[in-house]
Amino acid sequence: MMGIEWLKPAVFFGSMLYAIIGVLVFWLCFIIVDKLTPYKLWEEIVEHKNMALAIVVGATAIAIGQIVAAAIHG
Repeated sequence: MMGIEWLKPAVFFGSMLYAIIGVLVFWLCFIIVDKLTPYKLWEEIVEHKNMALAIVVGATAIAIGQIVAAAIHG
C-alpha cells in the first residue's frame, strides 16, 4: 500500500520539477523537429488542413514524449 508518501513536500516538488523538465525537453525537441522540416508545421496542419502531416507530427510527439518519460523515469 502506497499510503500518503506522495504528499511529502520533497516527493511532491520533486515530481513537479521532473514534470516541468519533461515538458521543457519535449517542447525543445518539438521546436527542433519544426526547424528541421522544410515548412512550418503549425501553418501546414492548421491552415492547409494537411491530415497526413498531422498524423506524422502526432506520432513524433508521442515518440518524443515516451523518450523523455523513459529518460526521467530512469
